[in-house]
Amino acid sequence: MDMKVKRFNRTERVIGTTCIYWLQGRCNRNPCRFLHSETPSIRTTASYRDDTASYHNARKRCSVSSESAKRVLCRKTENDTSVPKHTTKKVLSRNLEDDRERTQVLPQNPSTSICKYWMNDNCVHGDKCRNLHSWSYGDGFSILAKLQGHKKLATGIALPNGSDKLYSGSADGTLRSWDCHTGQCANLMNLGAEATSLINEGPWIFVGLPNIVKAWNIQTASQFTLDGPKGRVLAMTVGNDTLLAGAEDGVISAWKGSSKPNSPFELVASLCGHTKSVVCLTAGAHNKMLYSGSKDQSIKVWDLDTFECKMTLNAHADEVTSLLCWDNFLLSGSSDRTIKVWYKTMEETLEVAYSHDVENGVVALSGMTDPKDKPIVFCSTRDNSVRLYELPSFVERGRLFAKQEVGLIDVAPGGLFFTGDRTGMLTVWKWLEEPKVAASS
Repeated sequence: MDMKVKRFNRTERVIGTTCIYWLQGRCNRNPCRFLHSETPSIRTTASYRDDTASYHNARKRCSVSSESAKRVLCRKTENDTSVPKHTTKKVLSRNLEDDRERTQVLPQNPSTSICKYWMNDNCVHGDKCRNLHSWSYGDGFSILAKLQGHKKLATGIALPNGSDKLYSGSADGTLRSWDCHTGQCANLMNLGAEATSLINEGPWIFVGLPNIVKAWNIQTASQFTLDGPKGRVLAMTVGNDTLLAGAEDGVISAWKGSSKPNSPFELVASLCGHTKSVVCLTAGAHNKMLYSGSKDQSIKVWDLDTFECKMTLNAHADEVTSLLCWDNFLLSGSSDRTIKVWYKTMEETLEVAYSHDVENGVVALSGMTDPKDKPIVFCSTRDNSVRLYELPSFVERGRLFAKQEVGLIDVAPGGLFFTGDRTGMLTVWKWLEEPKVAASS
């Protein structure tokens, strides 16, 4: 359908096309004959002046003559790496020709950013939008279910042995169980305080709360309270038949099984050494070693037979947010925007074999193999996305998106993996048996 647009004049402005340079935040024409909003409208000169006053708060407004506009645009395109220099002349001519219709042109390469308007169901561009209208990009996986109910970040999930339920703890102070067949919430328990961590081992579910760890046995329906931590329990893991919990005071509490009738767990050690909160734990080397990451920017390595600190690793320049053991390697993520891969030397020390830079601070790491047995690392960053990297190359395989920061990534048998963001949404993903095949034109 042809649409005729009335020529621009000083008293009335009829607009049917949004200015693509305004969308990119770099239109330097005032007035501009194209729309500086995302819905068509008819403006008089007076109302157009009101518009410029309001949009100035969101985008820079440049008032220049036509000659100075040309100089400004030339300098901008020469310094803008997103515009190839050989296209500068074309961009300039499109910007200065008053009589030529300007239309939105989709980029040749697919965008790797999700459309924030589509996320809120109000994008007006539809299929012509330059950004993604999808919660992910990449082949070989898809969303299986979205579990809605938590009001804040889900801080851990558990799939205990002998149960057909998925359990999730949240900063909203609840523990939910979900039916694995229907995806519906089967039970809700009010914990009385925010759950800052949750794991399972066998039939046991452990929930980290301020100053305590709650333990539930789903087979016997018994529950116990484990004392010892000081402050919020931010991380837990199990290694060498020992439950380990890192807390805000920088101490790691360790419990082993006990034959006492009043409690099946006994506090056997308190691992001291970190000067700030312990925020991540993982066990490796056949569960004989414990690795702890802290806000003090260090990683400590502990012997789980003696509970002694064997070494301290100081390669990160900010909080160590996540740790992952993979075969004989240790991966660490940090707010300093790096993922470091550590290996053991002949001298039995750990050194950085490779450091991978990311665009934003790392929030969480997890990993699994895809259906073709390729190792995949999930890396959540502070831009509300999760990147999927193939090891050992760190080639990006795909990306997952959320409305807010993804603080939880976990994996499960059967090709399942989970993400939880700060809105409380818990998303279940699944690897496909065969990757999707793109349709050919």
